[in-house]
Amino acid sequence: MRRAAACCAPRGWRGGRGGLRGDVRGGYRDGPRGTGRSGERGAATVMAVAIVGAVVALAVGVVAVLAASVASQLAANAADASALAAADAVSGAAAGEPCALASELAARNGATLVSCAIDGPAASVTVAVGRGAFDAVATARAGPPGWDDG
Repeated sequence: MRRAAACCAPRGWRGGRGGLRGDVRGGYRDGPRGTGRSGERGAATVMAVAIVGAVVALAVGVVAVLAASVASQLAANAADASALAAADAVSGAAAGEPCALASELAARNGATLVSCAIDGPAASVTVAVGRGAFDAVATARAGPPGWDDG
């Protein structure tokens, strides 16, 4: 019987009936001490589990950072809208009590009004937004241009 060419046989193949190593059974080489298993069997599974674990940990971190960023932006938007509404009420451009309008606008934007201060024609508000484990607080001030509170 002819020997299989080294270029065509799979790596580690013994061949059958007197193949490369003269083994009658043929098949692949045994692992350490004749266990019948390769010494690196399962190594790819361990690596795959490690890679999946690292990707999951990275995804959890990215989601946490994005949630904090979204909460911060919501708080900033709510504070800006509330401050503008309070300043409009102080100037007479909008009817109503300034801090009540600021509280209403904060609630419409998913926030809670923490503080509201009127200083002449300017209004300063602080709002808080709670999104899951993150609480974002933002402060905004609105009033006429050039107004100095000093």
